[in-house]
Amino acid sequence: MRTFLEFEKPVADVFGKIEELRALGDAGVDGKEEIAKLEDKAEKALAEIYSKLTPWQKTEVARHPDRPHASHYIRRLVEDFTPLAGDRAFAEDAAVVAGIGRFEGRSVAVMGTERGATTETRLKHNFGMARPEGYRKAKRVMQLAERYRMPVLTLIDTAGAYPGIGAEERGQAEAIARSTEQALTLTVPSVAVIIGEGGSGGALALATANRVLMLEHAIYSVISPEGAASILWRDATRAQEAAANMKITAQDLMRLGVVEEVVAEPLGGAHRAPYDAMDAVGGAISRALGELSLIGASELKSSRSARFLAIGRSLES
Repeated sequence: MRTFLEFEKPVADVFGKIEELRALGDAGVDGKEEIAKLEDKAEKALAEIYSKLTPWQKTEVARHPDRPHASHYIRRLVEDFTPLAGDRAFAEDAAVVAGIGRFEGRSVAVMGTERGATTETRLKHNFGMARPEGYRKAKRVMQLAERYRMPVLTLIDTAGAYPGIGAEERGQAEAIARSTEQALTLTVPSVAVIIGEGGSGGALALATANRVLMLEHAIYSVISPEGAASILWRDATRAQEAAANMKITAQDLMRLGVVEEVVAEPLGGAHRAPYDAMDAVGGAISRALGELSLIGASELKSSRSARFLAIGRSLES
């Protein structure tokens, strides 16, 4: 069952007619020629719509419930994945999936924020919003990667760190800062991919990498459009206006030098052809790791710090 966004209504209507004709076909009515025409019409309409998405529409695509999640990418791209649990201080946080495995035959440490796909798994993974123990687990896995000289791959899809009272009591801000600090001090290659929503420090704690990649319809921001609208105008309904002014799309961030590569998505978004989207991300990671493998340990560390300092200077000017 396809889930269509509001701005996709013209395409939804065409797909509805296609399904009706297919149902008639099951009843013995030959509608193949008409179905082919409608499929061509739907593809052209989809191409037209997605060629001029607004920042808010890209936000909706980035949040699409059928979009592949971190766990899907790990299953597709990482062989022999062995999950690691717990922060060795308080508890396990399922919002951050982490472990070790092999990417194209090379041992890697992998981390990702996982939203969950069903009501049960969304609750289990806390909708991808990590608590302090999730970031402390990430720090532990990065330390393991450093010890055994494994590249670090991170997959980010989160609205932000969990803002609950318990999380604040257990040192949410400090945990995010320590994870970011650990990422900055790595002397092994690190590649981060924003696969959906990259929200605030909760995303940056895992995205402080040598190479930051973004899917074509992903977003990356210091605060959600709804949050920005609430602060600026005390009106969350002005989220579309906020999104238009925040420069949160992959294309904007590429121009600003915040990300190194925008990974093209299948027509209509990653949720329409998830395997194609995941393979495209795998190819981009492979290219980034190939480039980074030629750089020495000390330069990997210094260039990563310089990269983020340069972003701050360019955005300030």
